[in-house]
Amino acid sequence: MLIFNSLIWLLLIFFGISIVGTVNSPWYEDLPAVAMDYKVHIDPGKEDCYYQYVNPGATFYVSFQVLRGGDGMAGFAVRHPSGQLVLPYQWRPNAEYQDQQSTGGYYHICVDNQFSRFADKLVNLYMTVIRYDQWELYSKELEELNLSVENFTSTIQGVERNINQMLQHQNHFRGMETRHYNLLVDNNAYVLRWSLVQIIVICTTTIIQVYFVRKLFDVKSSRPRA
Repeated sequence: MLIFNSLIWLLLIFFGISIVGTVNSPWYEDLPAVAMDYKVHIDPGKEDCYYQYVNPGATFYVSFQVLRGGDGMAGFAVRHPSGQLVLPYQWRPNAEYQDQQSTGGYYHICVDNQFSRFADKLVNLYMTVIRYDQWELYSKELEELNLSVENFTSTIQGVERNINQMLQHQNHFRGMETRHYNLLVDNNAYVLRWSLVQIIVICTTTIIQVYFVRKLFDVKSSRPRA
């Protein structure tokens, strides 16, 4: 049973990049750079394989590392789209493979846990596909728009300053809110305390007045003398 959490984050550093995909291809195939990070759980005695598409001329990189389980090692192999086994199976804690200029196609990546009959493994898979020709194309387009790294840096710094100002305002408002809340709590306690004191005084005064008024109308009975 394969349980994995995947994180696909795109290295879109420059502005003006549009995503264009074909109907029968994944949406990320036309991006200049893609990085994927997988956490894969492999049961004892099992093997899991994956396919990753790489554009012609792109740089493909894949690495694996056993994070937890058993002896901390597993089998790892990479097969080229042509069918050639470019990274043979070996029982190891980690491994990596890189193709600087791929001919294109789907790479076959397998993680093998067949030698471990009782211990499952948690494996980290990291893959990147970088198309440097597309980066150069986008750089030229940005140069035509007079967008330089300096302008980009100044824009980021302006955004950072604005974020810091917003954080400062939020912290200031949180402090004011806490102060006002504590003031309301203190006022509420003050009103309740003096209200109880006044109620006790009024009740005591009423009882005393009733007692003395009754004493005024209290008639002592006297027995007649013979």
